[in-house]
Amino acid sequence: MCKKASCDSCHKVTWWGCGKHVAGVMESIPSDQWCTCV
Repeated sequence: MCKKASCDSCHKVTWWGCGKHVAGVMESIPSDQWCTCV
């Protein structure tokens, strides 16, 4: 299962977990609030 998390670098929204549920976690978060750190 994947869960919402906060990036330690940019403090935007990211996820953690298995990777199979990322779309479900991120679908309710506006894309401008997504973490883009690599």
